[in-house]
Amino acid sequence: MKTSASLLLTAGLLLGSALPALAETVDRSDIPIGSLDEVAAFQGLGPSGIVVTPSGRTFVGFPRHAINHTGMTLGELVGGKLVPYPDAATSLPSDRSDAQKLISVHGMTTDTQGRLWLIDDGKRGGIDGIKPGAAKVVGIDPQTNKVFASVVLKDALRQDSHMNDLRIDLTHGAQGTAYVADSSFGEAPAIVVVDLATGHQRRVLSKDPSVLPQQDFVTQLDGVPMRYQGKASAFPHGGVDSITLSADSSRLYYSPLTSRHLWSIPTGALANFDYSDKQLAAQIRDEGEKVMTDGIATDAQDRIYLTDSEHRQILRRWPDGHFDVVLRDPRLVWPDGIFVAGNQVYVTLGQWDRLGQHSDTRKPPYLLIRTPIDGTPVYDAQPH
Repeated sequence: MKTSASLLLTAGLLLGSALPALAETVDRSDIPIGSLDEVAAFQGLGPSGIVVTPSGRTFVGFPRHAINHTGMTLGELVGGKLVPYPDAATSLPSDRSDAQKLISVHGMTTDTQGRLWLIDDGKRGGIDGIKPGAAKVVGIDPQTNKVFASVVLKDALRQDSHMNDLRIDLTHGAQGTAYVADSSFGEAPAIVVVDLATGHQRRVLSKDPSVLPQQDFVTQLDGVPMRYQGKASAFPHGGVDSITLSADSSRLYYSPLTSRHLWSIPTGALANFDYSDKQLAAQIRDEGEKVMTDGIATDAQDRIYLTDSEHRQILRRWPDGHFDVVLRDPRLVWPDGIFVAGNQVYVTLGQWDRLGQHSDTRKPPYLLIRTPIDGTPVYDAQPH
């Protein structure tokens, strides 16, 4: 059977008349954009968190909540090779108590003093619940390579918690305030607020729509359309997950993983332990729609960078709300952790959408990549 196009062409030849040109049939969304530089390739462990310090030191987290692996959960790239950080006894399985070692490093960030912070979600794959002392907010000073802060999560922890990512705000609290996205392994997400000086902690906005999964959510990954079905969903899902601070730390931006909406709240309200959930909810601002995101990060110009697994992209949201594409590449299989360092954006590719309850179709190596951005100061972030 002839196609419509061939029938039109035949008719044109028979009639001896010119026909309008056929429409362009190239899908422009398949055209790569930007340049991708492979910083590292990991054969055994799937990476998640990423931090690059101003001096160029590169740290990568390898969580154990999906697979209880025996490798390091936090490493530094030194001469192109991973080294357990801050030492083997802390990063590798050891005889230390759960409170004295790292169990499952997930989200990572730096504060405005250049110190490394991480959320240890405390979860071991295949083991129900989270043991006492395992989940914690940890600060490490790269100048001394020593842990200088460790706040165990107790009051703000649930046994189905999935402490996912964090940001550190040094403008509130005597020693700063940590904001942690608990996307939840169950169905009880919340934002966790921790006073780093006192250890005072609480869960907030746990019933607010801004932190909950979007119930009618549909995604398409690897060409497969899927609908959100709670814990039975066939793709990575959950509540509040993406989280970043504005450049001046005055606002926290956040979004559930199972959502296409971006929200923000003033940190002055969020860090105030006297505010009720009702008072906090009144301070939330709807920042509009976006793509489905796992990681988001902010640069010095207050531009937000967003991972886009559905389209294999890294997007940028400008302060006026418009978006552009920083990087598009078929190798961006589930871009996860994202970090802005100087004129580069670093992203881990854990292929997490290919790891299901009953199958694992991931194919190592898992990449750490970077791509340049314009308009920011330049420094090189090479492994030392």
